[in-house]
Amino acid sequence: MRALILLGEGFEDLEFFYPYFRLLEEGFEVDVASGSVGGVKGKHGYSFEVSKTYDDVDAADYDLLVLPGGQGPEKVRLNTTALGIVRQIWQGQITVASICHGIQILISANLVKGKHATCWPGVKDDLIAAGGIYEDRPVVIDEQLVTSREPFDLPAFCDGIFRALKINNNTH
Repeated sequence: MRALILLGEGFEDLEFFYPYFRLLEEGFEVDVASGSVGGVKGKHGYSFEVSKTYDDVDAADYDLLVLPGGQGPEKVRLNTTALGIVRQIWQGQITVASICHGIQILISANLVKGKHATCWPGVKDDLIAAGGIYEDRPVVIDEQLVTSREPFDLPAFCDGIFRALKINNNTH
């Protein structure tokens, strides 16, 4: 199986690295894309060398999309190519997992209306204003959408990803 993670400068380090390594442990091929190739620095100073830009991504190649939080989603959501990827993956009924501020990308892509979701408390009003149904729980699964609030929810988040993949008939 293949997973795609969209990364922006200032991403929450734990919310990227934890799922990244869990997916690798489970045998996924994981691609990480950003606006440009090279080092992308996390909020707490860790960097990741990205070798794929948004322009290099073919949404049809993936079984899972992961959107880490932090400050990175504010950069990702401003990129029309990245939003196009998110919409294509969504339309393909592929599992989309968002944690913390990652929901901002889904809000900008107009994909949360009527969906049960959770996120960082500071963006819950944005989720509600976009028509989402906010739930204050460690993980919320609504069909193809998996959401969590913060780094302390990461075990539930990753468990939710694997459960959603089974629900959505992506065998894992």
